[in-house]
Amino acid sequence: MKKEYDILVIGSGLGGLVSALIMAKEGLKVCVLEKNNQYGGNLQTFSRDKLIFDTGVHYLGGLSKGQNLNRFFSYLEIMDDLELQKMDEDGYDRISFGDDAVKYPHAQGYQNFVEQLSVYFPEEKENLENYCEEIQYICSQFPRYNVIGKDKYNEEILHLNTKRFIESVTQNKTLQAVLLGSNFLYAGDSENVPFYVHALTVNSYIQSAYKCVKGGSQISKLLIRKLRQYGAEVHKHSEVSEFVFNENNTLASVKTKSGKEYTAKQFISNIDIRSTIKLVGEDKIKKSFLNRVLSWKPVSSCFSVYIVLKPHSLPNFNYNIYHFSSVDQVWNAYRYRKEDWPETYMLSSSPSKHHPEFSESLTAISYMDFDEVRQWENTLNTVADEHERGELYEKFKLEKTEKMVDALEKRIPNLRHGIKKIYTSSPLSYRDYIGCFEGNMYGYMKNSENPLKTMVSPRTKFDNLFLTGQSVNMHGILGVTIGAFNTCAEILGKETIDSRLEYMT
Repeated sequence: MKKEYDILVIGSGLGGLVSALIMAKEGLKVCVLEKNNQYGGNLQTFSRDKLIFDTGVHYLGGLSKGQNLNRFFSYLEIMDDLELQKMDEDGYDRISFGDDAVKYPHAQGYQNFVEQLSVYFPEEKENLENYCEEIQYICSQFPRYNVIGKDKYNEEILHLNTKRFIESVTQNKTLQAVLLGSNFLYAGDSENVPFYVHALTVNSYIQSAYKCVKGGSQISKLLIRKLRQYGAEVHKHSEVSEFVFNENNTLASVKTKSGKEYTAKQFISNIDIRSTIKLVGEDKIKKSFLNRVLSWKPVSSCFSVYIVLKPHSLPNFNYNIYHFSSVDQVWNAYRYRKEDWPETYMLSSSPSKHHPEFSESLTAISYMDFDEVRQWENTLNTVADEHERGELYEKFKLEKTEKMVDALEKRIPNLRHGIKKIYTSSPLSYRDYIGCFEGNMYGYMKNSENPLKTMVSPRTKFDNLFLTGQSVNMHGILGVTIGAFNTCAEILGKETIDSRLEYMT
């Protein structure tokens, strides 16, 4: 039995859900198909020992009144229902190196950002002010970053290189590393990545930084609730396995693995671009475009350790720690020697419900190349606690966990005594649960030498097929949300989208 819709969205990651809701608010008949058991892509959470852990979203920026993500979420009617906790205003991120006990703060608010770092670098105050001015200028040049405004990218800005820019701001090697210290948010390549990626990423957190009290999945749950209120359908366990084209080469329908067929006037693909290409069929795609996409290098994946703590064993901290083995490690944090892993990690804490001065859990994340798990790449596991990958895989995870805890104990002495239980996820987990190529965290690597190589229009050569999501746009909650609005602007018209957003404050 065929069902027909105005808009069919493939994949329920943030980009798919936002695109679907924008369209549903326009009165269109919308359907979202998700292959997995849980909606939300990187917004997914999981529960262990009655505690909630985030898989991908650990904090959000730009959510204070009048700021960009607040305005987007207000339009989507989810802002008021989000349960948020503001992070430490004097240091929502703290950067540390090697054995140095100092944790250098990234503070909220640009004036505060400068003041807090000037404590450690008093002679660099003017340079810090210049850095902040430049970040804000770069962000002002991007379409829809300020909600409405610019139509096109300033191509000159796309070519600015992060390394060259940071070196032009300050000669102080430690300050350079501190400014780059949260580069885990764009996969740690500060030598080659365009400066706009750094600027767009850190700007929203400097504006304001929040944690989702009940994990990132509350965003997807609120979006789905709104979608249903607007009459949209959302289906899980509905993996699209085939695109059906008609004789004039437009997409007519999609088929799922279970044999259902869905027809629509227009389609939005929110799955990894390589997966979209497979469904379209390589024979239908220009060789030059195909070769360009297949030449993209995926961003690094990661290995995560989720630690359940014994009650009252560790004071809570309302910030993230980014730790590096050395100041030099910051530039290419995703590159590591296996024997020295983890050379860098991000650490966050969740407060106890009844005694918020103590932590109830920790999450530690470090880079991991997919090559480390390639011997198990033909296995698939989306069922918790199943050991389908065998004893060798379990041994591999245990060894990595021990190394991570060893590294954490250098900063948190006697941590082991406070551990009740540990859970892990590897690049295979990210690949299987989220559907990203080789478990990459943020789509594909961008390079300032050729920034347009990895930029793809939401429009495809097929009149009724559009793209959204982190593999074709900026990554992150804000980047993907902006990308979804840009995708919908291609369908509805920029003027329509601008008029809807104009009065959101």
